[in-house]
Amino acid sequence: MLTKLKEFKLSPRLSRKARLLELAGDPTRIRILCLMFQYRKACVSDIAQSLGMSLASVSHHLQMMRDNGLLTSERLGNNICYILAENEFARQLKRIICDVKV
Repeated sequence: MLTKLKEFKLSPRLSRKARLLELAGDPTRIRILCLMFQYRKACVSDIAQSLGMSLASVSHHLQMMRDNGLLTSERLGNNICYILAENEFARQLKRIICDVKV
């Protein structure tokens, strides 16, 4: 027998989690995150060179992650460098992506 289920709406908290999971699920952003988990801080040009990607593409992905709290940024001269955020979501992602204990 089927039970009638109540309408389920995403709360703002669940909506944020869904947005973060979508953000982290992109293959390019996973590659960037792996670098950031290893080095914690890196400049856009270094990340682009390491991944064999354009500066514009890498900058776009980094800005998305910064805007959603996975990274912070700082200017060092002419360079923009990104720093991995120290929060629970970043720690969980590291555990999932890198298959390590944190």
